[in-house]
Amino acid sequence: MNRELVTGLAQLSAEKGLPKEVVGDIIARAMKRAYGAEENIDVKFDLQTGSFKVFLLKTVAEKVEDPKLQIVLESARRIKPDAQVGEVIPLEESAAALGRIGAQMAKQVIQQSLREAEREQVFAEYAEREGDIINGQISRFEAGSAVMELGRADAILPRTEQAPHERYFIGQHRKVLVLEVRRSLRGPQIMVSRAHRGLVKRLFELEVPEIYHGQVEIMGIAREAGSRSKIAVRARQAGLDPVGACVGQRGLRVQAIVNELGGERIDVIPWAEKSEQFVANALSPAQVVRVDILPDDKTAYVVVPDRQLSLAIGKEGQNARLAAKLTGWRIDIRSESEVRAETEPEPEPVEAVAEPEPVVVEDPDVIRHDLVAEVEAESAMADDDTMDEEDRAMLGGRKRVRR
Repeated sequence: MNRELVTGLAQLSAEKGLPKEVVGDIIARAMKRAYGAEENIDVKFDLQTGSFKVFLLKTVAEKVEDPKLQIVLESARRIKPDAQVGEVIPLEESAAALGRIGAQMAKQVIQQSLREAEREQVFAEYAEREGDIINGQISRFEAGSAVMELGRADAILPRTEQAPHERYFIGQHRKVLVLEVRRSLRGPQIMVSRAHRGLVKRLFELEVPEIYHGQVEIMGIAREAGSRSKIAVRARQAGLDPVGACVGQRGLRVQAIVNELGGERIDVIPWAEKSEQFVANALSPAQVVRVDILPDDKTAYVVVPDRQLSLAIGKEGQNARLAAKLTGWRIDIRSESEVRAETEPEPEPVEAVAEPEPVVVEDPDVIRHDLVAEVEAESAMADDDTMDEEDRAMLGGRKRVRR
């Protein structure tokens, strides 16, 4: 037994995090390559004893044309009595035939193969975790991207996947979402994110047991990282309040997620099968009077009270924009007064009334003086005895008119 080789194999396996079987196969392949590519070589490595055997693979033939690749039938049957023409027979070869140059080549091959195996295992490990949350520590910054240590590998947090309101520094621990794992010359390249909406989904799965066990289902998420998110949920178990399960007692569950996201506001709304109700729920906390759906235009026309218009639209249109992303409908929001003004008929025009001609007003003192003089003259005529009855009657009528 080669104890040194067995011990070294165990240490190498622990250091690289590779199974012993993988390391054994790497050594066997390295020995095979060291013997030469032109040879049909097979190497068997024993993990228990640390010994290996080298075999030359030759094809049984009636007439040998290439001694390195073929063996005559009679010689083959001395090794294997039932050997047939065309069959491959392994012939054991002394390992000492490898030589110094072959041993050095085998060492290089082993080192290279171990690095490749380690990279492949890391790639496979993190490729299975795409879409999951992992914990990492920021170790350095490269061209605006944060490089995070994950243990056996490094992850890259690009500037485009960083939350706008967050500040990052070396030594900081963060939960990130694994976006993509790629192969590269320097090993597996792991891309992570703090701005993806999938991060909100995974955080809810961690904090809300009902979501993790499938009693509550997340139907959709709309997010503007660092500012606000909307998440639609529905219950898959009768009698269960999906919104209450996500919010938690006194809001503890959703508050834990808000804290992890640096204070990002989260609206949890109930999902509805009817599009009209779903759109109304998505505009929460605003109250909705009516929703009209036009499937051809993929548009939802929403009517809200006048005092709720600004709340429904949100700051810089954020509430309406997130609701549109969540529901998949283009949302047109109007107030009740706007709708009423569009539906009520316009009043008929009123005909213009001719204005009276202007009256020229003279000096009031002069008018009053002429009136007094006229009345005095008429009184004098009435006192005249020579006037007949007809004149008196006419004069009396004029006086009455004057009064």
